[in-house]
Amino acid sequence: MFGVLIGSAALLIILSVFNGFEVTILSLYSNFSPEIKIEPRVGKTFDPNTAYFNSLRKDGHVLSFTEILQEKALIKYDDKPFIGVVEGVSDDFLKNRLLDSIVQIGSFSLKSNGQDYAVIGSEVQNVLGINVRDQTAGMEIYSPGHDAGSSSNPMSAFNVRAIPTSGVFAVGQDFDNLVIAPLSFVRSLLNQPEDVSSLDINYKKGTDLDAVQETIKKQIGKEFTVKTRREQNTELYKTLNYERWFIFMILAFVLIIAIFNIIGSLTMLVMDKKKDIAILTSLGAGKRLIQGIFFFEGMMICFIGCITGIVLGVGFCILQQRFGLVKMGSKLSVIDAYPVSLRFSDFVLVFLTVSIIAIIASGISARLSVKGLNDIKQDL
Repeated sequence: MFGVLIGSAALLIILSVFNGFEVTILSLYSNFSPEIKIEPRVGKTFDPNTAYFNSLRKDGHVLSFTEILQEKALIKYDDKPFIGVVEGVSDDFLKNRLLDSIVQIGSFSLKSNGQDYAVIGSEVQNVLGINVRDQTAGMEIYSPGHDAGSSSNPMSAFNVRAIPTSGVFAVGQDFDNLVIAPLSFVRSLLNQPEDVSSLDINYKKGTDLDAVQETIKKQIGKEFTVKTRREQNTELYKTLNYERWFIFMILAFVLIIAIFNIIGSLTMLVMDKKKDIAILTSLGAGKRLIQGIFFFEGMMICFIGCITGIVLGVGFCILQQRFGLVKMGSKLSVIDAYPVSLRFSDFVLVFLTVSIIAIIASGISARLSVKGLNDIKQDL
């Protein structure tokens, strides 16, 4: 019973921790992954100043409508180079109130007193060693011009712009090589006065995103792709799902070992109660009744252990949510303690897993209880 208790509690806790990681990671990624993303199917950029896109911008259900212009660029600071991605964003990008939660140093501000500022990913900061507090030494961003390759001086073929940094953010390796800057600055750098790379749209709560996606697809045709947040990060969702199920399978095997010990325990009990079994059969008890006694005992052990384990697991998860008892062992500004998120589906999954294994183990034990019953009666 104690083995089933520990296994059930561990299974529920681990599944809840993975839920917590999923919620935390996806919330961090949502800062750069909008609910709806519109991109050109062919080419890198497109003109957003069309009648439909302008009407979409004014839709009452839209929370933020961000124009994005993105391109790879050479970033230099103190003579140290780094190949990263510069991303220009319009003002609506700052409507996301969770941006400050991913900032490690400084603040997430793109303009101040008429001056443009950039916010850089942690990978950019680690490689270049940028001092955010030193506003006199800005980083330089190089991008190939339209006449690249036609000049005798290779560096003259690059557009160069300098910009100071206001902060450093950390999300994950997919985004930590970004340099976020105002759209006007990136337009000047890339010589793109009108076109954008994508349109990032977030909607107010309660909006049916699937219906919105289908409507946009019908209106703009096959020249563009319209992706939801899950479609933008398919590999991330698959990885989180695979890891969760692998851990579940490992802990399920631990539960199988714990529960199948019941077979050994009940077998020893059958050997100890041979005389009692023979007496019961002499009094008229059939094989089904004898099997039922041992089957019920096996199920009782499993269910008491499972329910107690679930209760203890829930108690631990609540304490972890409130007090962060188990720390991650690193000084991260985003996640300090292991995140936990309880889901009803996990309770059902743990209970069904224990029930199925318990039925098999108890059934085997019950069959052993009547094996050689006639020989026992003859011995008596």
